[in-house]
Amino acid sequence: MASSSATISSLGAQAALVSKPKNHGISGTKASSSISFGLGSSFLGETASLRASVTTRFAPKAKPVARILPEASYKVAVLGAAGGIGQPLGLLIKMSPLVSELRLYDIANVKGVAADLSHCNTPSQVMDFTGPAELASCLKGVDVVVIPAGVPRKPGMTRDDLFNINAGIVKSLIEAVADNCPEAFIHIISNPVNSTVPIAAEILKQKGVYNPKKLFGVSTLDVVRANTFVAQKKGLKLIDVDVPVVGGHAGITILPLLSKTRPSVTFTDEETEELTKRIQNAGTEVVEAKAGAGSATLSMAYAAARFVESSLRALAGDPDVYECTYVQSELTELPFFASRVKLGKNGVESIISSDLEGLTEYEANALEALKPELKASIEKGIEFAHKQQGAAASV
Repeated sequence: MASSSATISSLGAQAALVSKPKNHGISGTKASSSISFGLGSSFLGETASLRASVTTRFAPKAKPVARILPEASYKVAVLGAAGGIGQPLGLLIKMSPLVSELRLYDIANVKGVAADLSHCNTPSQVMDFTGPAELASCLKGVDVVVIPAGVPRKPGMTRDDLFNINAGIVKSLIEAVADNCPEAFIHIISNPVNSTVPIAAEILKQKGVYNPKKLFGVSTLDVVRANTFVAQKKGLKLIDVDVPVVGGHAGITILPLLSKTRPSVTFTDEETEELTKRIQNAGTEVVEAKAGAGSATLSMAYAAARFVESSLRALAGDPDVYECTYVQSELTELPFFASRVKLGKNGVESIISSDLEGLTEYEANALEALKPELKASIEKGIEFAHKQQGAAASV
């Protein structure tokens, strides 16, 4: 568990992070306990502001609201915090002005990570928890649980190869979440997400605490990659680019809807195929480039931090939070599907269906082609959870 799971998700163009008062950045001498939502600088800086472009381009514009001044009062737990994704993710979450407690859990080596992060002069208190005996204490009362725990991909491995190990890890962690913080937002990063999210849903159902509005597969990295690659290809200003990515989070189940790119841009058939395949195989690109030394950890941490911040903004009352994420859905005939959703205090407020309208022929065909593979991955996760329940009942 000390290592994080493989590549994941979609960090769309400039995710939504909250702005802070001018002189309370990470290099400031004093941390602030309150912030205001707006288009200004985030803790990543003005030019890197993750204020979601989907807000203004794809989503209905909310009415202007008075300054919202939430206190830094949210508790976030990272399970698998000593791993390749967990460490940089912990750093990015520590920088958020909305976090009051950052709880780090792993089976080993987490005390050093916590000590290191605790020296950062940002508002959140860092706490460490080691091993199953301390997991319950880690989870009690948290608002958001992020799960990057699991083994990473290595050269030649598919996400499916990760299943047997990571499925068991996710099962045990979700059982603890169900027992100790059933109302929390749950962010699943552990691969294969197409299967681990259905596993988590079944475990929560077995525990009688399943809320589909609060269980998320973090597919943000697919959006982040799509935005980056499109901006590079078309010479666009990256912060302006946003590409919705739907489907799942592995191979051909990842479907960037390039025809829906904002700002509007045209692609040749060759560009569409080239970009689609690169986005789908971007995780493998990183695994091969690292030559056995790991998978996409830094970009995944960035993507996951964006999704955490979006969740915290929604919890704090921001009315304009939209992200692509893999959730229980009725958008297609599949029980789980990644698409843009509107986030609110209670989780998913609505699933945005308009992205699947008016698809190009290429996208429509790709959508149909991904469904059998995604369906099989979902069923594999559900079957695993049922087998585990059956085995436990027979003991």
